[in-house]
Amino acid sequence: KSNLILPSSNLPPFLALGGLVAIPLILSKELCLQHDPLTQGHLISTIFFVSGICTLLQVLFGVRLPILQGGTFAFLTPTLAMLSLPNWRCPAWTQNASQVNATSPEFIEVWQSRMRELQGAIMVASCFQIFVGFSGLIGFLMRFIGPLTIAPTITLVALPLFNSAGDEAGSHWGISAMTIFFIVLFSQYLKNVPVPLPSYQGFRKCHFSKVLLGLAITWLICFALTVSNAFPSDSAVYGYVARTDIKGDVLSQAPWFRIPYPGQWGVPTISLAGIFGIIAGVISSMVESVGDYYACARLSGAPPPPKHAINRGIGVEGIGCLLAGAWGTGNGTTSYSENVGALGITRVGSRIVIVAGGCVLLVIGMSGKIGAVFASIPTPLIGGLLLVMFGIITAVGVSNLQYVDMNSSRNLFIFGFSIYAGLAIPNWVNKNSQVLETGILQLDQVIRVLLTTGMFVGGFLAFILDNTIPGSQEERGLLAWKETCQEECDEARVLEVYGLPFGIGTKFCTSSWVQYLPTCPKRLSGSKRKEEPESLKQENSFKISSEREPEIDIDTSI
Repeated sequence: KSNLILPSSNLPPFLALGGLVAIPLILSKELCLQHDPLTQGHLISTIFFVSGICTLLQVLFGVRLPILQGGTFAFLTPTLAMLSLPNWRCPAWTQNASQVNATSPEFIEVWQSRMRELQGAIMVASCFQIFVGFSGLIGFLMRFIGPLTIAPTITLVALPLFNSAGDEAGSHWGISAMTIFFIVLFSQYLKNVPVPLPSYQGFRKCHFSKVLLGLAITWLICFALTVSNAFPSDSAVYGYVARTDIKGDVLSQAPWFRIPYPGQWGVPTISLAGIFGIIAGVISSMVESVGDYYACARLSGAPPPPKHAINRGIGVEGIGCLLAGAWGTGNGTTSYSENVGALGITRVGSRIVIVAGGCVLLVIGMSGKIGAVFASIPTPLIGGLLLVMFGIITAVGVSNLQYVDMNSSRNLFIFGFSIYAGLAIPNWVNKNSQVLETGILQLDQVIRVLLTTGMFVGGFLAFILDNTIPGSQEERGLLAWKETCQEECDEARVLEVYGLPFGIGTKFCTSSWVQYLPTCPKRLSGSKRKEEPESLKQENSFKISSEREPEIDIDTSI
């Protein structure tokens, strides 16, 4: 097949739109920006731009699988905990739209000081991820992190956010329910039904974001109800926020062309409390990404990723988080599970398509108008989207228990106690933080951020209990989990898929001492090189085995 001809059914960037749009909109409230939609649009454009850069880095030099990069909800929980500290709570006047002047120096300093603090914490924490990845330490850590640690950690990424989702959806339950209905209809009931779209070759069938389609239809309905004055025009009346003309002026104010740049909000600042909190999010993100690598390889028909590819992938994700902190997205980057799941629908695992997707994200990020359009989405639509997305994230966390013997009282105790403690302890600390004061401000902030981050509390307890309470490898789920990650594969195929591009692997990784670097592909032995079939050198894709989906292949042209 030609690697330059892309089927019109491949639209990877739209698979990540839900998360890329939702994260800045959730953060905007804690950054005191809920009444400044223009800046919200700039944040959305920035996260699109950085996601495009990180996607290109990951596909070309990271794990080398067709996997999209984007914002991570794992950073959201510690970020909200950090911004809830007394010195970072929003002043009361920023909650009143009539008192907010978005162009005043005082207001700009209020939100930018919080963003700079967040940037510094993300950049320092990303250095930890870079070290873990490029040093090969991730392999050592994974010996002690099993499904019983991962399940409560990922589950508690979303569970504590039920207040945010409920408040947004509760601004107009009718519109939120309609949003959920359309998203569920298109993503579940009609998920395998392609939509015919016009192209230069006639009509082509296309799979694209069901989330985007559900939001668009509900948005149009809200527009019609606004024009017909079905929604109240008094801001004090319930349902007013569902109107589409509340933020209408943001489209006229936003520039057509705006390039995000590092340090656009000022020089980042650093605090210990923020760093420790974000590191908890980094660990959760790394563990989830390793699972995404294996899932992506399985669905795209590639061999399981070797250690050097996983090390590079985690290291490049750390670089992505560093860039996200420098640019000021208010978040980090991680591999997108939504993109991995879409491989099973589109039947294509192509690096070329994901590279094209990264370029599209870059272009979207440079358009101020597109960011403004997303920032003008009515609040109830975002609430409906969050209810769906947080529910899925919770279920993804629980799904890790499929490897564990849940008939074991040991495992039931560890999972149940970790989840409950991860909800109860942060709730108590938020109400009684003065009890934990030591008199040392920095230490008090670190303790409060960590203990109000449910993901850290639950994950830490699960980690300690799973590694100290006696239990067999099979009972803990470690055997079943490792079996999915240790499939034997032809060494030549592994090298072709996961080798470095542009001749880097053959020119710079041939020295004997380089072979010991954790990120360098291992050379084929002389005997295996002779036995390698000539056809493999010309092959551009790998057909999946009989035990996998037979129609999926991975394009290895880059």
